[in-house]
Amino acid sequence: MNIKDAKIQLKNLRTKLNQWAREYYVNDNPSVDDVEYDKCMQELKNLESMFPELITPESISQKVGGIVSEKFEKHIHKYPMLSLGDIFSWEEFQNFNKQVAKVTNTLENEYTAELKIDGLSISLIYQNGTLQSGVTRGDGIVGENVTTNVKTIKSIPLQINNKDLIEVRGEIFLSKSEFKKINEERLLNGEPLFANPRNAAAGTLRQLDSSIVAKRNLDGFLYYYFNEKQPEKTQLDSINKIESLGLKTNPETKLCKNLKEVKNYIDVYTKKRIELDYEIDGIVFKLNDKQLQEEVGYTAKNPKWAIAYKFPAEIKETKLLDIFPTVGRTGKITYNAKLEPVQIAGTSVGAASLNNAEYIIAKELKIGANVKVKKAGDIIPEVISVIKDENYKSLLEWDKDLKCPVCNSILEKSDKEVDQFCVNFNCPAQIIRSLQHFASRGAANIAGMGGQTIVKFYENKIISTVADIFKLNQHKEKVINFDNMGEKSYNKLIEAIENAKKSSLEKILFGLGIRHVGSKTALTLSEIYHDIESIMNATYEELSSIDSVGEVLALSIVDWFKIESNITIIKELRELGVNLTYLGEKKNTDSPISKKTFVITGSLEKPRDFYKNIIESNNGKVIGSVSKKTDYVLAGQNAGSKLFKAKEYSIKIINEEEFHLILKGE
Repeated sequence: MNIKDAKIQLKNLRTKLNQWAREYYVNDNPSVDDVEYDKCMQELKNLESMFPELITPESISQKVGGIVSEKFEKHIHKYPMLSLGDIFSWEEFQNFNKQVAKVTNTLENEYTAELKIDGLSISLIYQNGTLQSGVTRGDGIVGENVTTNVKTIKSIPLQINNKDLIEVRGEIFLSKSEFKKINEERLLNGEPLFANPRNAAAGTLRQLDSSIVAKRNLDGFLYYYFNEKQPEKTQLDSINKIESLGLKTNPETKLCKNLKEVKNYIDVYTKKRIELDYEIDGIVFKLNDKQLQEEVGYTAKNPKWAIAYKFPAEIKETKLLDIFPTVGRTGKITYNAKLEPVQIAGTSVGAASLNNAEYIIAKELKIGANVKVKKAGDIIPEVISVIKDENYKSLLEWDKDLKCPVCNSILEKSDKEVDQFCVNFNCPAQIIRSLQHFASRGAANIAGMGGQTIVKFYENKIISTVADIFKLNQHKEKVINFDNMGEKSYNKLIEAIENAKKSSLEKILFGLGIRHVGSKTALTLSEIYHDIESIMNATYEELSSIDSVGEVLALSIVDWFKIESNITIIKELRELGVNLTYLGEKKNTDSPISKKTFVITGSLEKPRDFYKNIIESNNGKVIGSVSKKTDYVLAGQNAGSKLFKAKEYSIKIINEEEFHLILKGE
């Protein structure tokens, strides 16, 4: 696959995953099961690993966690709640450990082994000895305040014997035995059953009626402790501290002093997991020494000192009932498998993505054939292989589709491409996907204008461009006569559209769907240029010089604003009263540290986030490891290997006092 194909495929995957993520995390009512979602996520990660230069901060793979529900008050996490990278074999753990060893200088690292509970992440804030708030992960930056519900959980104390400001994080879950009781009761009452304990726990914690939460006996294990005044030196110390405060930790947690003990822990719990009264889908290994954790560092999404080992896949046989294509926003054709439903790792699997025609041909798949299906790490659905039995021999060969399943245009594929494309820019599927993207939460965030509503408006010739969305008030009589609409729903939708006009520039810019411009890039551009006209007039040279933009993205932006129909859309949006200026805090691009790259290491008087916030607000960048492109290393006590590397590359090493002098331009 060449880089051009990869860019197109990545865009489609990210669009699909963002939609599914909202359904799963906000509505607790996914349209696809975990198997299909995580299969698609794994495809994204695999493709990004093949083309690391195409990884963008706005990709859902970089993105942490889920999406914030609008039912609860929002709460900004003081420190982001990061997610973990996944591995699926002992060999992958050894490779992970080798990366850690580059900093620790030993392969025999100490790791805490913690069972990966299949539940819902939670942050508990205690102050003056009292539980102040309980907050879900949300998107990792902003979570949902579910304090009232958390207070009903018996294993979480309302008071602890410590007056400091303390944050404790962990996992809320529903035990297998309680899950069984709840579903038995729902069955008797004629209510729909929960699919699994994780969904039940998530749905329960988001109940508006806390009395329902109290009846369901949620539980929790805590594993993260932070106290700025008295930080712990190791992860095991943190676990012990949590226990001493009367909070619940997992008794199965163990310190593995070397690789042999890590391997033994994996072997034991791969078998023992079925005996536990709660669901686990793997084991989390964390470098025990917290100073070394900081030395090893972080990516934008994951700590590099921790990893989630997922259990080996369960393989089942089922029948491939159908293969059918779908068309994405960029016109790429994705083939999908309809399977005879089969239970794997506790969930029903009835579908899987088959990527493209070449993938299907390589697997020698035929409709009606028996196939082997697995869920890698108990999550990802995949058709492994076809079973060439007597039934297989009698089946017809599968042929790829030659026409778009939506507009019937001839599909195109160059000799260098893997995927087929519908190149008809007026293809309804592509237009609809673009409109859905614009109205989505991350963009204009128009509540009430979901996927099917947009389809209905498009099919009835009410909207065909994003500007048409803001003209919906011209079609009142037609809209209120739609099924499930009515005047009340119409008025709410118009109100949401009017609110969308007040969105900050980065939301609208992201919603326009410019290739490669995700939410993070849209924010960066908005912070620098402040209004749409300045971005439209920016040159390729200017844009490509921005650290997080680069040449490919810069060219995409310049090309997009050369298209007359796009200029017309911008003009219409402005005339319709849509805000096209940045409303947030603007970065200080005139600062002495603007566009400078920093590495922060060692023990400092102020928390690292204190300096990180200053640097980023002054248009600087903080990275996790030292390279020849690093401008400054801000070093405290016990700086370790990063300091040595800075000296090796002759990079300027500064202390906290010198940092403030540089910031002042002295």
